[in-house]
Amino acid sequence: MNEGAAVFDVAIIGCGPVGALAANLAGCAGLSVLIVDRESHPHPLPRAVHLDHEMMRLFQSAGLAGVMAPRMRETQGHLHVGADHGVIRYLGTAGQPKPFGWANDYFFYQPELEANLRDGLNRFPHVVQMMGVELAAFEQDGGGVTLHLAGVDGAIERRARWMIACDGARSVVRRALGIALEDLHFEEPWLVVDAEVDGRVRFPDLWGVPETADVQQLSVMMCDPARPATIVPGRGSMRRWEFMLLPGEDDAAMMRADRVSALLNPYLAGVPHRLVRATTYRFHGLIAERWREGRVFLAGDAAHQTPPFFGQGMCHGMRDIANLIWKLELVIRGASDVALLDSYEVERDPHVRSVVTAAIEAGRYICELDADRAAERDAAMRGRARSGQTETAADLIPAYRNGIVASGTAGAGERFVQPAIRGAGLLDDVFGGGWRLIVADDRGANAEVDAIGATTIALADIVDDGTVSRWLADRAVTAALIRPDHYVFGTTAGDPADLIRIVHDQLHIHSHHAAFEGAV
Repeated sequence: MNEGAAVFDVAIIGCGPVGALAANLAGCAGLSVLIVDRESHPHPLPRAVHLDHEMMRLFQSAGLAGVMAPRMRETQGHLHVGADHGVIRYLGTAGQPKPFGWANDYFFYQPELEANLRDGLNRFPHVVQMMGVELAAFEQDGGGVTLHLAGVDGAIERRARWMIACDGARSVVRRALGIALEDLHFEEPWLVVDAEVDGRVRFPDLWGVPETADVQQLSVMMCDPARPATIVPGRGSMRRWEFMLLPGEDDAAMMRADRVSALLNPYLAGVPHRLVRATTYRFHGLIAERWREGRVFLAGDAAHQTPPFFGQGMCHGMRDIANLIWKLELVIRGASDVALLDSYEVERDPHVRSVVTAAIEAGRYICELDADRAAERDAAMRGRARSGQTETAADLIPAYRNGIVASGTAGAGERFVQPAIRGAGLLDDVFGGGWRLIVADDRGANAEVDAIGATTIALADIVDDGTVSRWLADRAVTAALIRPDHYVFGTTAGDPADLIRIVHDQLHIHSHHAAFEGAV
């Protein structure tokens, strides 16, 4: 590719985890990509540490699961502990099945994850990486976006049809577009400490821990009004602590080695360890007032920021990308009208907002500093927990209710299951990605799946443990149409051809002959 003269399909600003995954998914889709980052190399210190089964499935879609999986630490969920050291909330997965093919909680080392994602880009001759290059300015018109870049060799100009800003919380692109952040009214100062630990972390005597749970394999939130704290496992010997700063405490003073050592001492006394970093953050909830301006989209921290109490910050950004790339591909190939792209914010904003709100609600009870109110909180939460209903962090992720979904059909907008296929791997490995029409009988033969490039999969060919048939039976349907991002478009107990007609209309599909002839 003559990158100087080329008009790229997509320009991606920022090559952190979200931007790098975007470039990998776009590369897999055959789109020409320019990815730009002002840093030449991945950030050398860990920031994000947690992802879930949905991200592992996206790595699978990008052909990177085999590289990523050995570098993950599978864990068991979240444990919230009250002021009296008794459990007040358990979102655990110990001993539970894995309907999506992967565990619900993994911890990783971000510099390693970013390096693996960047290495993945080398598979694609149509993905051009410009590292150590900064976006100085940009302007857009009806045909695309012109990027003015600044690197060691001076000014550079490039052109792309669409641009995705994955340039983080302080997004240059968002600011240039004048897009404000809606404040969800949560901001608390915390000290984040990473350490390499050669041994087991010490905990106080906890009570109410489920018999199947191992606190060494859990993200433990100590909801202690004396000082709320989180202790989480990490990749290999890495461990993370997060300590809330109390009123009047100074950030710089709390980052001093002696203060950090004093905070870690109850957990690491006598345990060999090496401090990796200690820094302060403001945990807050913010969402962009709009996610798109013309041909420019916001994704990841550029579009939203969440308190980390459920470990969903990076996951939100990766869901953004998975949602957007398949839609951009249809538009760029000329198969769909640009109106399809309006569904990006329609779907993602309420989805993110729901989980950020849940994290803020958790943050409010976690950050309680009044001992009497903390005791009342503990009693109330234990009372609710006695209902016997099990809860995992996966339950916090809602279905899509609007956008490209057949609203009103059972299971529409949910994440679709991914069982292991006997002797052959996971569902997506065996049957592929993209659009998939799963049918329990032969009525799917009449569905014109070619219009959306879908694969028809007969239930009889899915030799699993019954996960897919149970999913269909639980919703009293015989067919399900799955989107490329693994969310359910819709279901039916009737003719699957009806689903195809509905999705054809929602995707603004051009005529069969016009599809893929042009590019927008």
